[in-house]
Amino acid sequence: MIPENKLVEICIKKEPRALELLYRQYSTKMFGVCLRYSKNRSDAEDLLHDGFIKVFTSLQEYQNKGSLEGWVRRIMVNTAINYYKRKTKHLFNVIENDESIFESSFSEDIISGITTKELLEYINEMPDGYRIVFNMYVIEGYKHTEIAEILGIAESTSKTQLMKARKYLIKKVKKEAYEKV
Repeated sequence: MIPENKLVEICIKKEPRALELLYRQYSTKMFGVCLRYSKNRSDAEDLLHDGFIKVFTSLQEYQNKGSLEGWVRRIMVNTAINYYKRKTKHLFNVIENDESIFESSFSEDIISGITTKELLEYINEMPDGYRIVFNMYVIEGYKHTEIAEILGIAESTSKTQLMKARKYLIKKVKKEAYEKV
């Protein structure tokens, strides 16, 4: 594995096979990121492709602040978000701001009996709005204010989508647990 700063340097210089090395070094992890935001492998592959094109064309902007992997990941996440923003104009159902609905209904005990693969399948089955906010908040660590700004929605809508995503997961997990008995 080539050190990040050297890899960026040779990619910017357009040395033969440098971009291929960059792709090989990060494509597996980034495909996982794309899968979380997409409904299927085909969409994830498209997101990965589009994301790496952005990475390749923007490498001169990378300033060696933070990890290269984190920078590439941010591009992949933004590519996925922008794809779904363009694809679905009415991605989010806006409801009145009712603080009582934002109370957490998520319990760690509920998901302790399922595999990571099962959990990812449940996340992929979510409606787009739920899935995107869930990924941004739970996995990427964005705050609701950031999600609202990035997606062009109200902060209360972000909170509502997260609440609905959690309820969706709980319902799926309970249903699966019941069917296994």
